[in-house]
Amino acid sequence: MGQGEFVCQLRGLVQRPELAQDGDFVIGGIFSFQMNIKINVSLFLPPSFDFREFKFAQVMIFAINEINKNPEILPNIKLGYKIYNNCGTMDILRAALALVSGLKDEISDDSCTESETVQAILGHSGSGPTIAFEQVVGRFQVPVISHFATCACLSDRKEYPTFFRTIPSDYYQSRALAKMVKHFGWNWIGAIAVDNEYGLYGIAAFIQAAQEFGVCTEYSEAFSSSDPPDRLQRITGIIRHATSKVILAFMSHREIKLLAIELYKQNITGLQWVGSDAWITDPSLADNEGHSILVGSLGFSVSSAKIPGLEGHLRQLHPSQFPDSQFVRDFWEDVFHCSLNNTANTPKKPCSGFESLQNIQSYFTDVSELRFINNVYKSVYAVAHALHNLVTCEEKKGPVYNESCVLTKHIEPWQVLQYLNTVNFTTKEGERVYFDNNGDSPATYELVNLQMTNKDTMEGHYNFDAYLNDVPVSVCSQSCLPGTRKVLQKGKPICCYDCISCPAGEISNLTNSIYCLKCPAEYWSNKQRDACIPKEIEFLAYDELLGTLLVLLSLLGVFLSMIIILVFYYHRETPIVRANNSELSFLLLFSLTLCFLCSLAFIGWPSEWSCMLRHTAFGITFVLCISCVLGKTIVVLMAFRATLPGSNVMKWFGPAQQRLSVVAFTLIQVVICILWLTISPPFPFKNFTQFKDKIILECALGSAVGFWAVLGYIGLLAILCFILAFLARKLPDNFNEAKLITFSMLIFCAVWITFIPAYVSSPGKFSVAVEIFAILASSFGLLICIFIPNEHQSHFENIK
Repeated sequence: MGQGEFVCQLRGLVQRPELAQDGDFVIGGIFSFQMNIKINVSLFLPPSFDFREFKFAQVMIFAINEINKNPEILPNIKLGYKIYNNCGTMDILRAALALVSGLKDEISDDSCTESETVQAILGHSGSGPTIAFEQVVGRFQVPVISHFATCACLSDRKEYPTFFRTIPSDYYQSRALAKMVKHFGWNWIGAIAVDNEYGLYGIAAFIQAAQEFGVCTEYSEAFSSSDPPDRLQRITGIIRHATSKVILAFMSHREIKLLAIELYKQNITGLQWVGSDAWITDPSLADNEGHSILVGSLGFSVSSAKIPGLEGHLRQLHPSQFPDSQFVRDFWEDVFHCSLNNTANTPKKPCSGFESLQNIQSYFTDVSELRFINNVYKSVYAVAHALHNLVTCEEKKGPVYNESCVLTKHIEPWQVLQYLNTVNFTTKEGERVYFDNNGDSPATYELVNLQMTNKDTMEGHYNFDAYLNDVPVSVCSQSCLPGTRKVLQKGKPICCYDCISCPAGEISNLTNSIYCLKCPAEYWSNKQRDACIPKEIEFLAYDELLGTLLVLLSLLGVFLSMIIILVFYYHRETPIVRANNSELSFLLLFSLTLCFLCSLAFIGWPSEWSCMLRHTAFGITFVLCISCVLGKTIVVLMAFRATLPGSNVMKWFGPAQQRLSVVAFTLIQVVICILWLTISPPFPFKNFTQFKDKIILECALGSAVGFWAVLGYIGLLAILCFILAFLARKLPDNFNEAKLITFSMLIFCAVWITFIPAYVSSPGKFSVAVEIFAILASSFGLLICIFIPNEHQSHFENIK
């Protein structure tokens, strides 16, 4: 068998690249120049060229040619490329295997050791196809660098050990979109994704991030462009009946076009769209009806860049540069509406040969916004820098096991893979390119607002505030105003809640508060329940109507007592006055005056001294008063006994004994009051419990035993006096004073017996008013029943 004879032949057809160029190192590329979708054309888009994908391939070629001309990168080494045009996951997987195997259809014995395996593969644009072939390619340690595959799942180094990308992971985009939605106050949204890894992983990451920011998802649906029409119609029905007005669309430009068309046909408008980077800046959005649905869409996109010389490269494209490429011929015929095959039976006119892209204005030749295209450019340079570092490596820093360097012709993809992990360079535009431990690039975005231009195209604007004068509202429940709190609706997300007013005494001074705060003890909530205000302080004041009336009654009692004192003093020598024991009468009138005056101590702001004075003065003066009445009662009984033959009792209860008894009875009360004031005196007290919205200023008793001892002693003397007077009620008419004392003590006891339940049940300041009323009523009872009849009788005797 001679040299050069064929020793091995590949069975089947060899899949040839669409665009190729030989080189010392070959970089592979997989793109989808055409969208071959065979479904209902009445609803879905017809097959068409994808100029963006073809532009990606041309940028790859431009970057490789630029590097080959640059003496600072891979000097004396030529880069080549193999670019495949495949659509569909299986075809893309076959292209990847062809790039990895590098086999020719025939291999001779003198070339069987030469490998045509590419050093790296650029692409694919889609996450789904990239996931499919990277799992296979990764087993061969061939690096894969994507410019557009953003699925966060591809960051898993265990599953995709050789994957890199020059576009940020969807993890960062999803969180950025969630923050933007939260920024505009949209907490109730719908979510629709393309039914593949890109959409499902992206929407899941968004929903998770949205939940962290308090944004709820009303519905989450997915579909793909290859689904039956009824699935898309079902989703549009969900959108029509949903209450959310903001929709996150995590899909490609193909799916968003289909959705926009269907919504346009059903006249479903008034929606705010939030888009992922796969479609938010796609130039083909305005090519179909229904694009007006998407005007105003918001989203994030990678930063734009400038690539000097790229426009000239694109405009110099000619079919003669790629004579074996059918797609370039189809592209040329589509742009110029002519036919390059003169023998074909076609309605198109033959191409003249003078066609040129120099004066053609199209997306293919437009370099005003290079976003994802710049990612392709960076990907090529990343591989070139890795190869350069590998070729120019220093001894003891090489990639093999003994850290030695390798010859250029022996460089293998797994070595390029190692150097890609450490690539770190800066582009001509000043952008730093490197990969983290997961093969991801740093995340930088621009916020995009999609608007129509004068050229009937849709472009992303970056001063988007001008287009959001009327920000739509999309919430499940309106914000809870201050004064209310949120209560979640049963069985619904946390964004759906009812606003419940804070209970009395509690406030919320923030919007959307989840709880109400209790006011401090001395404060109460206002009517709006959004602020704590000082509680109303209540006490029996002089300047209020009730206090004024009680003061007037007290002064009236004092005035009447003084009048009667003057009358009695004026008639002190008359028999009637002398018979009524003038000394005890004057002392009784004096004590009644003090009783009327002591009631004034119960009115006004309670202080430490007023609290001690009011109860002790009341107790002592009333005991003095009852002691005088008791003395008068005993005198009446003694006087009657003295009228009996042989009786000498008056000598036992003369004036001296009468004074002594009054002093003794009063002194006992004084001792009780001193003990009360010494052990636990009354003190001013703020009562917070009786009323929730008021503070009752009152005098606490200090010692309840002391208070009831004072009242009990007064009651004891009153009952004793009542019994003695009752026993003397049937004395002859000249002893009728006993009857008057009996009636007065009956009134006295009735007043104080009814006082106890009335005092206990009266709220706030009214308990003080009840006590004052009891003092005044019992005092007036004694004054009127004992002295007014005597005054009338004295006046009658003066007339006679």
